[in-house]
Amino acid sequence: MEYGYPLDLRKRIVAEAEATGSARAAARRYGASPSCGITLVAQWRKTESLEPGQFGGQKKRKLADDEGWLHDVMTAEPDITLAELRSRLAEMGIEIFRQSIDDTLHALGYRYKEGPRTRRNKNAPTWRGSAFIGAIGSIAPPLTAVAGAVRLCR
Repeated sequence: MEYGYPLDLRKRIVAEAEATGSARAAARRYGASPSCGITLVAQWRKTESLEPGQFGGQKKRKLADDEGWLHDVMTAEPDITLAELRSRLAEMGIEIFRQSIDDTLHALGYRYKEGPRTRRNKNAPTWRGSAFIGAIGSIAPPLTAVAGAVRLCR
């Protein structure tokens, strides 16, 4: 994994760029790319700091401010679906994907998993390929044979 240039090299590039007026030439002289020199000079002029930015970590979740509300809803209605949560958040003015809601619930300690969408078959085993029902409530497309194997059409 690569990291940013050392602070002393950053200082030398910016000092030479200020003296000569060319960030590209200063960066080339120290073996950095021209865009690095331009970026460093712009950062210096904007913030007067040459410290590298955050490397890695997590960004703040979109629902971080509403975690209390989300916890209250999950406590009051433990069977609520992600789609229902999404529609309630939309009423509050928060547009968000279902996966983001699921990620936030997982971070809060909820293990959210919807139950099977078909009733159990006592006569024959059901498996995902034969009993899968799509998101809109219809049965999945038919199976097709491809080169001797069976796969779902998408």
